[in-house]
Amino acid sequence: MNIRNLFAKHALSEFAAGKVKLSAGPLKARFELNKKYVMSLTEDNLLRNFYLEAGLWSYSGNGGTTSATTTSSDGPEHWHWGWESPTCELRGHMMGHWLSAAARICSQTGDAQVRAKADFIVAELERCQQASGGQWLAAFPETYMNRMAQGRFVWAPHYTVHKLLMGLHEMYVLTGNQKALTIMNGMASWFYLWTAGFSQQEMDELLDMETGGMLEAWADLYGITSDPKHLALIEKYDRRRFFDALLEGQDVLTNKHANTQIPEILGAARAWEVTGETRFRKVVEAFWKNAVTDRGYVATGAGDDGELWMPAGDMGARLGVGQEHCCNYNMMRLAQTLLRWTGEAVYADYWERRFINGVLAQQHGDTGMVSYFLGMGAGSHKAWGSPTQHFWCCHGTLVQANAGYESQIFLADQTGIAVCQWLSSELVHEWEGCAIRLQLEQDGQYGDYPLNNWSVTGMGAITKVNTPPLPVHRPNSMQYKLTIRTEQPITFALKLRMPWWLSGQASISINGEKAEAAEYAPSSFAELIRQWEDGDTISVELPKALKAEPLPGDHGKVAFLDGPVVLAGLTEEERMLAGDPANPATLLMPDRERNHSWWNSGYYRSAGIDRGFRFIPLFEVKDEAYAVYFSIKPN
Repeated sequence: MNIRNLFAKHALSEFAAGKVKLSAGPLKARFELNKKYVMSLTEDNLLRNFYLEAGLWSYSGNGGTTSATTTSSDGPEHWHWGWESPTCELRGHMMGHWLSAAARICSQTGDAQVRAKADFIVAELERCQQASGGQWLAAFPETYMNRMAQGRFVWAPHYTVHKLLMGLHEMYVLTGNQKALTIMNGMASWFYLWTAGFSQQEMDELLDMETGGMLEAWADLYGITSDPKHLALIEKYDRRRFFDALLEGQDVLTNKHANTQIPEILGAARAWEVTGETRFRKVVEAFWKNAVTDRGYVATGAGDDGELWMPAGDMGARLGVGQEHCCNYNMMRLAQTLLRWTGEAVYADYWERRFINGVLAQQHGDTGMVSYFLGMGAGSHKAWGSPTQHFWCCHGTLVQANAGYESQIFLADQTGIAVCQWLSSELVHEWEGCAIRLQLEQDGQYGDYPLNNWSVTGMGAITKVNTPPLPVHRPNSMQYKLTIRTEQPITFALKLRMPWWLSGQASISINGEKAEAAEYAPSSFAELIRQWEDGDTISVELPKALKAEPLPGDHGKVAFLDGPVVLAGLTEEERMLAGDPANPATLLMPDRERNHSWWNSGYYRSAGIDRGFRFIPLFEVKDEAYAVYFSIKPN
């Protein structure tokens, strides 16, 4: 298929779907946990509100009027509720997220069951669309759009439609489902006719009502079709009031709904890629400067609290409900885009911070469920959603985020391959006609390894005596090995991200010999150019340290990070620590550092105070009370 990126000159590009796969290990287990949840949601429940709206199903209490019988297995107690209930105006949003996740899982695993289920659902959506006249498709009526146009309140129909369009787009792009494209074209025809009657002033008013990623949806579609009608929709959904204010340098973010604005910026980014209109790129760059560079963020990378942007550099009074999962995920998507555009490691650094301390921290490690918000203050708890009773917006970004993070590990440019994220995985690729395979492994015995647990390798390390001795204490570095498999000797550049959290000089060895290089600066790429041969190995050691990071606007409060990992103090109440933030070892000491065959990465306890308490990685917190920020008093 031909995807239009004619005007976008990217410094880096993602590999085709399926080229990068997660290796066995804790992240793969998280991926499988998410896949299990995705597959637990039944076709009937996902489609129910679409059937209802299209007149293909109804329910009268003891039997359907369009079906012969109702069994005990399909009564209301088994339906989807919360934001997917038949009475919720936002119903249908989960369908789009589900399709996105299913498409990503298919591209990653080739799972035939996931593919068959997703294809069936797309076919049924097409049936619903045809039953509704061939263009309109949603789990709510067209009248919602007209109510909104009349200035009457209705809960974000544009937002919900975008989710569906995004899911269909990914089904087409990642799996080649042609019906998904047919449905999108029909929906675009409806919106083309609907928006044709609105003046610019009227469109501006409409776009002030949470349009979500509609601009991105039309840009994606135009990138496939080059249809002038789809270009016209890009022009209609250009939110000029917001974009122009950003270009003028105004702060139009503080106290505004972050998850309204971020998807609009993702739309501007995609619009630049498919149209070449430089204004769109300038909008994206102005937004990043306002939202991240000038505003700053808390330790997890978030600039929002309770979905609202916090004041720039002044977040001390905003340790409320905490970062929101959708904002976290969408800012990661924006960082991905800027990384591709610029090739600058700082965007991969940002993605890593939000992945570890957002995506992983807001997915329950046992159930796979999502925490809508992630608190930072004393006595915070993660409020986990249920599989079928809530369906917050974050349920949707949960299944998306945990189905596709492998795409950001390896990226390519004209000279070679960049390792952008240090996550165990494998890349299979063809470089200048030569088949190559890169295997990236993390060492959990001689280096620290967040998320590590029992493994055969670890068992060998504690039982065999003819191997190098293990470190006496938990290592203060992360260690990785890249193995290159190639059909024949081949020359290309291998670029290794030196992360922002680097503490000391990184060490890089090729086949056991240390690579000669100048110092490797944090937030940069170390470039290795040579002729690679089959079996070559690159060993990388990245030193890390415990750091105390002050809260923007209140330097009397700090959060602790062990490398890229934010730590959570397990406490029900506000606690004060004693020591010197410039020397975090006066505040925290290692705790429970070894557990059988693995190191407990990020385990510490308070030092020098009565009634000490423990610290663990924020992503390991499940139901415990915790805090991220602590006041410090000098010893």
